[in-house]
Amino acid sequence: MKLSLRKLGPGFIFAGAAIGVSHLVQSTRAGADFGFGLLWALLLINAVKYPFFEYGPRYAASTGESLLEGYHKMGRGVIIAYFVLTFATMFTIQTAVTIVTAGIATSVFGVGSVVGWTIIITVICSTILIIGRYKALDLLMKIVVIGLTLSTIIAVLLAIDPAEPITITQLLPSDVASLAFLIAFMGWMPAPLDISIWHSIWTVEKKRVNPDINPRQSRFDFNVGYITTTVIAIGFLALGALVMFGSGARFSAGGSDFANQLIAMYTNSLGDSARLLIGIAALTTMFSTTLTTLDGSPRVMSRATELISGTTIKRGYVIWLLILASGTILIFLLLLSEMRLLVEIATILSFLTAPFYAILNYKLICGRNTPENARPGALLRVYSLISILILLGFSGWYISSLL
Repeated sequence: MKLSLRKLGPGFIFAGAAIGVSHLVQSTRAGADFGFGLLWALLLINAVKYPFFEYGPRYAASTGESLLEGYHKMGRGVIIAYFVLTFATMFTIQTAVTIVTAGIATSVFGVGSVVGWTIIITVICSTILIIGRYKALDLLMKIVVIGLTLSTIIAVLLAIDPAEPITITQLLPSDVASLAFLIAFMGWMPAPLDISIWHSIWTVEKKRVNPDINPRQSRFDFNVGYITTTVIAIGFLALGALVMFGSGARFSAGGSDFANQLIAMYTNSLGDSARLLIGIAALTTMFSTTLTTLDGSPRVMSRATELISGTTIKRGYVIWLLILASGTILIFLLLLSEMRLLVEIATILSFLTAPFYAILNYKLICGRNTPENARPGALLRVYSLISILILLGFSGWYISSLL
C-alpha cells in the first residue's frame, strides 16, 4: 500500500498525546525503580488496549462520525456517563501533563518559575489551537514524533554498556505502594482508553481535510502511531533501567527537580554536550502532549454537550478550551508540590475507567450502527473479550488490595 506522509495524521497525533507522562515519567520511573522487571506489564497493557484504540479510527473511517455519535445512538445515558467521567478527570489529566512540561521548561531555560511557565505554556497552546486548529496540530505532531523516535533509539543504544550484563527478570509487585505504581503505570500506558474517542474525532477531521482517506489507510495510520508509542515506551523504560536502576537515586515529586533528574539521565548516556539538545527534545515531547490533550478534551466535551442538549453550540470548542485552560491553572496553583501524587491519581482513574470504554467500544463496533464490512472478525472479537476480562481483573485486583 502506497501512502504519503501527507495522508498520515491522526496516528501521529495519537502518538503525540500518548508519548508524554506515561513515557517520560512513568516508564522512566518503572525502569529506575524496578529495572526491566515491569517490561511484562508494559507489553501486556499495550496488547490488551490495542483493539479498543483501533476501534476509534475504524468506526470513524467507516461511518464518517466519531465514537461520540456512536455512543449517543447506544442511548442518551451512555453519552451522559461519558460526559460526567470526562469532566471529572480532564482537569487533573491536563494539570499533570502541564506540570511536567513546565518543570522541564524551567530546567531547560534556567529562568522563571514552574507557576510562570505553566501559565505561559497554557496560553501558547490555547493560542495555537484557537488560531491553527487541526491543521497546525497535524503538521506539528509529525515532526515531533519522528524526531523523538530517532533520538530515543539513539539514546538507548548509547546507554548500553557491553561490559554490563542486562538482567530482564520479571517481577510482580506485592506491597501496596508498588502495586499502586503498577496500576498507575498501566493506566496511562500507552494512553488512557478515552483517547480512542479523541482519535475518532481527529480521524473525522482528517477526512474533512483529505476526503480520499479510506478505512484501510486509516488503520495503517493508526498502527504506525501505536507501534511508535510502544517502541518509545520500551526505550524510556530501558533508559531508566540502564542509567538509574541500582544507583540508589529516586525521582523527585517536584516538577523542576524531576525535570533536572530526567535530563541528567539522558546526558549521562549522551554526554554533557547533549544536555541542551535533550532538554529541548524532552520539552518538545511534553509540549506536544500538553497541546494534544488541550485539544482533545474540549473537542469531545463540546460535541458531547451538543449531543446531550440536542442543539448546536456556536464556538463550543473555544468555550471548553478556555474552561479547561482556566481550571488547569487553578488546580496547578493549589497542588504545585504534589506532581507525583497528581500523576498517580490521574493514571489510576484512567485505569479504573478503562473497562467502561473498552466495553462501549466493543459493543459499538460489533453493533448495527457499524457497517458490516467494518466490524471485527471472529478472532479479533475473541481477542477483545479476553482483553476486557483482563482489564476487569486488574481493576478488581487493585480495588481488593486497597480493601
